[in-house]
Amino acid sequence: MQRDTRTRAIVLRRTDYGEADRILQLLTPDGKRSVIARGVRKEKSRLAGGIELFSVSDVVIHAGRGELGVLTSARLIEYYDALVRDLDLIEQGGALMRAVSARAEHADSDEFFGIVRQSFAAMQKHINDAPETRWKDVLRAWWGINLVRASGEDVNLRFDTDGKKLEAEQRYFWDEEQAALAKAGSGRIGADHIKLMRVMYAMPAEAALKVRGAADLIDEVAYIAKCVEKSTAI
Repeated sequence: MQRDTRTRAIVLRRTDYGEADRILQLLTPDGKRSVIARGVRKEKSRLAGGIELFSVSDVVIHAGRGELGVLTSARLIEYYDALVRDLDLIEQGGALMRAVSARAEHADSDEFFGIVRQSFAAMQKHINDAPETRWKDVLRAWWGINLVRASGEDVNLRFDTDGKKLEAEQRYFWDEEQAALAKAGSGRIGADHIKLMRVMYAMPAEAALKVRGAADLIDEVAYIAKCVEKSTAI
């Protein structure tokens, strides 16, 4: 039986324990792990620098007697310091980690790690972008839709509430009860909104952030993303 596991990890949550330890909830490419970092709150701890929030680290976890592993090594690989310099990003990053933590309890997906890592990298890269690009809202909708997908739930972007294929010339509104687009002559959702959502559903975060005109479409798309998140919440 393998006693030590080396992997990449993102810290989702840290809880002080005892006089100098911390219990950590880690997100790895293989799922969520809970570990104890012994003595990490001591001044000269070798682990402290490798368990920062909003970062990716190379860690070694020793298998304990129960489900709680023991963190024996942690080396910082990527630190997204932009997230701690912007209040909106702190809140958005925190919301993302809470959402992932909840879903990872019930869905074993190797995609959660990539979604968080891409989101952090995008926040770091675009922190200085003009506010009118609405990039934070676009990114928030992207990870919302992709967390639903990674949880094994389908986001219906092909058929309307009548079971007919979505049409480029048609206008729609989002029917929360049926979790699908419904035809409406005065609907606020059109072909460009659907295209943006399909890009979000199938492409990396950077692709969604590069969609021309996304700022003008994001209010309706963000509403749909929140609806599908809510309807599939554990």
